[in-house]
Amino acid sequence: MLTLALDIALFLAAFVFMEGFAWFTHKYVMHGFGWVWHKSHHEPRTGVFELNDLFAVVFAAPAIACIYLGVHGLPLLLPIGLGITAYGAVYFMFHDGLVHRRYPVPMNGRSKFWKRLIQAHRIHHAVGTKHGCVSFGFLIAQPVRDLKAQLAELEAQGQGGELRSSSTGPAAG
Repeated sequence: MLTLALDIALFLAAFVFMEGFAWFTHKYVMHGFGWVWHKSHHEPRTGVFELNDLFAVVFAAPAIACIYLGVHGLPLLLPIGLGITAYGAVYFMFHDGLVHRRYPVPMNGRSKFWKRLIQAHRIHHAVGTKHGCVSFGFLIAQPVRDLKAQLAELEAQGQGGELRSSSTGPAAG
């Protein structure tokens, strides 16, 4: 029973950790030196895939390694790998399916929670450059009015990026 409780705790800790990790890498890697790949996500998509999709491959590697090692001798790594994988699955469903509509999802996104996340992500896409964006998380978002105020503040300070004519961004619909 203790092992199951530890496994659940490790799974949940890995899942929660991934939101912070995703925020950090989105803000400092994807909107930093990784803009070479991530830029494709802020532009109209011309095919099924975009260069930004390579991040999914990179981020899957630690989960795969943890699951493999967890099954082959280091059992504490298995729930960690599964927690990372679960976060990736939720992200894929929410971000690529619900927000960007890259494929149909069995959710309508009409709950208060999902509406807030969708709006926050679309405000992120209101800026077409790597500078001046707000809202870098995926499952936790500030209130929309706060994000709009931050965007306006960056613009007033001359630190805002190139604003699009629509806050939905190129790939949102």
